[in-house]
Amino acid sequence: MKFHPSLNLKIKGETFNYRLFEALAEITSTWSQREAAKKLGISHAVLNRRIRNAEDKLGFKLVETTGAGSGLTPQGMVILEEYQRYLKRLNEREMPLICGGPVATGLMDRLLRNYGLEAEIHTTDDLNAIKMAEMDLVDILVLDDPVHAFMYELDLIPLARDDLVLVSDGEYFNTVDELNGRNFVEVIHSAQRLAWNTLDQLRVDYEITEMCSSPHNALKSVKNENLLTFQNRSFMFPFTNSFAVSDILTRDTSHVVGMVLYNQNDEIKDFSNFIQGRGQKIIQEWGFKRID
Repeated sequence: MKFHPSLNLKIKGETFNYRLFEALAEITSTWSQREAAKKLGISHAVLNRRIRNAEDKLGFKLVETTGAGSGLTPQGMVILEEYQRYLKRLNEREMPLICGGPVATGLMDRLLRNYGLEAEIHTTDDLNAIKMAEMDLVDILVLDDPVHAFMYELDLIPLARDDLVLVSDGEYFNTVDELNGRNFVEVIHSAQRLAWNTLDQLRVDYEITEMCSSPHNALKSVKNENLLTFQNRSFMFPFTNSFAVSDILTRDTSHVVGMVLYNQNDEIKDFSNFIQGRGQKIIQEWGFKRID
């Protein structure tokens, strides 16, 4: 089955629909706005308005009249070439692209292997993954923190349940009060916000002295700099013999790890059904809680 993706682009803070770039491409090939409109199945007035609206937002001309008819200005050609470059990347993608936070992509890697689906996985943080999805570069978006789905009004499908544990280099904690005066390393754009919010509500006197972009780097700081951190219980599953793990905020930090389907072809739909059905056993085996 062959898919033909479309793409929107954000330029100078404005988002332009793929129809604009289709119009520019037709003008380039026909050298006529009227012929371009006819090929696109729209009126000349609609095409002209589409181009003028874009030019007003950009502050420069996209189309100009030449001796041969209508053509693109140098700026218009640069924009069209950039669009076509991104579109080429989409059309050349043979495998589904999954992008998201480290916890969710790690889980997806295991689910893919058990299901037997080949896919490319790109691990970043939730917000950068959402940016990629907004550029139409992602088939499945996976989020470590469900609040980002709420913020961006995304249709999140729950994958698993998780919670946060307190991690140190050998010291166990029984009460929240023991965290007064302690220093932490934060993983940005992660579900750790649940821990910080809880500590703030309980008026714990703690300090975040270091920030990093991945949970692995946070563990290095715990080892090397005697800092504390909170990590997903599932992420710590392989490291239980290397760090001290305390459950003092388990109830307050329970959350859903989820996915958003940007490509809903049959293959991806079947994979989604597998995750929500038989895949729940695998999810449980890897330190998560089932959603069913």
